[in-house]
Amino acid sequence: MAKVNTFEENISEIDQIISKLESGMDLDESMKEYEKAMKLLSKSSVILEKAEGKVKKVMEKNGEIIIKDFE
Repeated sequence: MAKVNTFEENISEIDQIISKLESGMDLDESMKEYEKAMKLLSKSSVILEKAEGKVKKVMEKNGEIIIKDFE
């Protein structure tokens, strides 16, 4: 079974990919790295959505969800 990265691991890997892209590489390699970063970004988005759902449940009061901006 493949290891599932944490949000923080995904962001760290995206940062590494950005550094590689900024340093320059050929087009094919750039496209592969870009695609990899986009997949990681998508996975990170899912993780954030799940976390948001958990926060909403915690904030639930009397059957009504109270949504507040995070500061």
